[in-house]
Amino acid sequence: MNLKVTVIQSELHWENAAKNLAMFTEKIASINEAPDVIVLPEMFTTGFTMNSAQFAETMEGETVVWMKQQAKSKNAAIVGSLIIEEDASPLEGRYRGVNYFNRLIWAQPDGKIYTYDKRHLFRMAGEHEHFSAGKTRLIVELKGWKICPLICYDLRFPVWSRNKEFNVQSLTFKVDHSPSAFDLLIYVANWPEARKTPWSKLLEARAIENQVYVVGVNRVGVDGKQMTYSGNSAVIDPKGNVMSNIAEHQNYIQTIELNREELDDFRAKFPVGLDGDDFEIFY
Repeated sequence: MNLKVTVIQSELHWENAAKNLAMFTEKIASINEAPDVIVLPEMFTTGFTMNSAQFAETMEGETVVWMKQQAKSKNAAIVGSLIIEEDASPLEGRYRGVNYFNRLIWAQPDGKIYTYDKRHLFRMAGEHEHFSAGKTRLIVELKGWKICPLICYDLRFPVWSRNKEFNVQSLTFKVDHSPSAFDLLIYVANWPEARKTPWSKLLEARAIENQVYVVGVNRVGVDGKQMTYSGNSAVIDPKGNVMSNIAEHQNYIQTIELNREELDDFRAKFPVGLDGDDFEIFY
């Protein structure tokens, strides 16, 4: 079964959750197609702020409730990241017994919520000083697709993004997935224009090396630190071809249909996964 993914490339109101939620409510309502997944940028309620304590929400907070409502109203999963706080033990807590996470929320129409905490914190902006790093990947299943959503700086780390456990039975043209294999990588981001070339090239590389579709959703505009973002959001096929035509520097919404048969056929005829190196990640 094919999968329809809607990309929302957007400006963000700096450190203003109420304005951002109102804006994205309008944008989501404007989608005429019937997508299966709607993808928002990283920290879509605030922009890429390091004021984690000031703007953190809980898992019972307004934004998570909003995401559940939007998912139900559009009958589609809603994906994006925001700042979440959680109580920590005395040994874990770095900020008065509280941990702050740049947390991706995957909200489904049935009300289920799945989460992923950003593993690689962008030290050049001090993110590692204001947030705690995640330790495990998330793989969710939707319409027979296995999907691995990651966040921004994670894109630079191919081991973390590696689809190392898929196994292709080439003689039968049947794809046999292990529990940790996936068919689609999603990256939500606040990736500045100054580094747009690595962003675009790495999205293509992750698609090619993992034999998966890749969706990268970045913001546009200027943030409160005067960083400029050009967007360059894209949908990439497993051969590294750009399927989308999302305008640079523009607020833009596009829905792309991912073809399951083409993915399975390509993996079966060109089964590079069978020759991949085995390894383990230690925390």
